[in-house]
Amino acid sequence: MSKALLVVSFGTSFAETRKATLEAIEGALTQAFPDRTFYRAWTSGRILKKLRENGGPVYDTLDEACARMEADGVTDVLVQPTFMLDGFEMKMTADKVAGWTGRFAHIALGRPLLTDAADLEKLTKLLEQTYAGSAAPGDMLALMGHGSDRTDFNVYSLLEYNFRRDGFGRFAVGTVEFTPGFEPVLAQVRQEKPATVWLAPLMVVAGDHATNDMAGPEPDSWKSRLEREGAAVRCILKGMGEYPEIQTMYVEHAKAAAVIA
Repeated sequence: MSKALLVVSFGTSFAETRKATLEAIEGALTQAFPDRTFYRAWTSGRILKKLRENGGPVYDTLDEACARMEADGVTDVLVQPTFMLDGFEMKMTADKVAGWTGRFAHIALGRPLLTDAADLEKLTKLLEQTYAGSAAPGDMLALMGHGSDRTDFNVYSLLEYNFRRDGFGRFAVGTVEFTPGFEPVLAQVRQEKPATVWLAPLMVVAGDHATNDMAGPEPDSWKSRLEREGAAVRCILKGMGEYPEIQTMYVEHAKAAAVIA
């Protein structure tokens, strides 16, 4: 039986963060499954189009990757997404994978990074350990998430709860899209009046949103808006996918899916 590992990502046009995050996750997964041939797919048509137009690397869509595996004689497929949440991209991926179920003898789909309380506890501990040593007393940490229209597992509010439970009160999570938006961060800054705000992306890659919407020089970036509130702002352009602990979580999800299959 020919086995394959298909890693599915949204994608990014930023080469440096791609290598540091998505390719690092792929590397951890391929090490964990040496008996499976590696394939990759990206789901963002916009990013795939941009790369093609600019002479960048060419990546398969999910359907193209599945067709490639079928042509290569693969019979057992383990699909692991690199998404943060069980949102739109995950649903679309699950639907497409389901459409290929009858074409392979076995096909299994792993979970995204954050789907239950145990995942969130691991992320909480990682963030607390990472930023506790950097921030001075009185500083504030604000994370920029992408946002999701799924509300059954509210990662952002639960993460804030975990931080406050553990004594990290000067903390806020906002999103680029959907709720809660930027308002929780702004409200916390106005209430706490921290001298310094540390901004970091709560995203797998530190791509366009982190570089421009969070840390960019434009007047509507989070950095600019917080500076107008009188705070010094320090931006950490490091995607979650760069952390070995996060890579390990994806490996754990893939192993769980492989066992179920």
